[in-house]
Amino acid sequence: MEQFLLSILLIIFGLVCGFGLTFLVTYLREGTISKKIDKMLEEASKNADKIKRDAIMEAKEKSYQLKMEVDKDIKEKKSELKDSENKLLQRESSLDKRDELCQKRETILDEREEKIIQRQKDIQEQEAKVDEIKKEQIALLEEISSYSKEKAHDLIMKNVKESMSREIAIYISEQENEAKMTAVAKAQELIVTAMQKYASDIASDQTVTVVSLPNDDMKGRLIGREGRNIRTIEAITGVDLIIDDTPEAVVLSSFDPLRREMARLTLETLIKDGRVHPTRIEEVYDKVCKETKEKIIEYGNNALFELSITKMAPELIEIIGRLHFRTSYGQNALQHSIEVANLAALMAGEIGQDVTLAKRAGLLHDIGKAVDHEIEGSHVSIGVDLAKKYGENEVVVNAIASHHGDVESTSVISSLVAVADALSASRPGARNDSLENYIKRLTQLESVASNIDGVAKAYAMQAGRELRVIVEPDQIDDLEAHKIARDIKEKIEATLNYPGTIKITVVRETRAVEEAK
Repeated sequence: MEQFLLSILLIIFGLVCGFGLTFLVTYLREGTISKKIDKMLEEASKNADKIKRDAIMEAKEKSYQLKMEVDKDIKEKKSELKDSENKLLQRESSLDKRDELCQKRETILDEREEKIIQRQKDIQEQEAKVDEIKKEQIALLEEISSYSKEKAHDLIMKNVKESMSREIAIYISEQENEAKMTAVAKAQELIVTAMQKYASDIASDQTVTVVSLPNDDMKGRLIGREGRNIRTIEAITGVDLIIDDTPEAVVLSSFDPLRREMARLTLETLIKDGRVHPTRIEEVYDKVCKETKEKIIEYGNNALFELSITKMAPELIEIIGRLHFRTSYGQNALQHSIEVANLAALMAGEIGQDVTLAKRAGLLHDIGKAVDHEIEGSHVSIGVDLAKKYGENEVVVNAIASHHGDVESTSVISSLVAVADALSASRPGARNDSLENYIKRLTQLESVASNIDGVAKAYAMQAGRELRVIVEPDQIDDLEAHKIARDIKEKIEATLNYPGTIKITVVRETRAVEEAK
């Protein structure tokens, strides 16, 4: 028990000692910490004072530097302003000097002007005195010679004219004779040179074309049942088919070479194909029409290529190609135009004119003949309108207008084209007068019917002994068709001269077409 109590007492004593020591250590520690805190506060206060002093010093230093920079800028600005002020003063001084010089010059000019005015007055006075002296002298001369000035002048001029008139007349006559001889010789030499340099074959176009057949059976197929095939061919192409006893041949007759060529191509295609009936004939003819148009353009391009002519309207090229199917007194119009172009170019080269322009004018001089059957008027007026429409040179237009002498030539090239046209037409065998008259007669015959309302097509056939007229079925009935035939008969009798009789056939056809699908 005692030991237990002793143990408790010892534990209590230990606890008391522990608490005491803990309190003592804590107290001592608190004293040390407070001292450290005070010391730290003191050091912080000192550091803050130092930082404050340093900041104030730095601020003062920066302020001083800024002040020095501002003072430097102000000094520089003042220096610049002073320099500008000096320059302005110098300019003002120079302007003042210039002003003084200008004033001096004005004064000098005024003095010169006064002197000039004075001199003019003196000169005028002297001129007046001279005029008075002249008048006195003239009056004295008139008194001595008993002639006035005008009378003396007229007398002298009369004597001069009388003495010189004979010499002038003789000189003019000699010069005219020499010029004529030289001009004739030069013209002959020029034409002969051009003709020697250019040569072309002579070939007259005919009004008939012969188509060969593989056998005589083909004739029957071309005629068709009750003649329907041959009637269809003649109606569509406007060409007269002559099927006679000639073996294995069919003759195509027409005054229009273009129709004859298209009919020939149509027949040859039908013969090769073997199918000959109205529908097939129409199909082949439509195809041939398209191909012929391409050929016409090819003829025009070939002509331009042969003559080395460039830059021409495509429409005009096609019209040139159509000249291939036109004739003038049996002479092919396109070949004639190419000949004229070459001859005109050769002569232009000899006399130093524009060769290219001469070729162009020569090629286009008869361009109106390609469409004169479609447009009213002479081929000259039609050609002039076409050339103006497609922007050709004025020299070309004048060459077209003057190549038959209807209009005066305004250029050397126009005269050369007229000469070349005469050379090409006058060559032996180049033209056939009877063929031209024949073509004119057939053209007039067709035009009589074409000018009537309701007529779609008109073809002169059988060498002008038959006129076949196709009318519009929706505009003309059967009774009016008979009336049209009678009207055409009366017009032909009243306006045309023709041998024998002419048969007028008016065709009115109605077609009903359907497609089975």
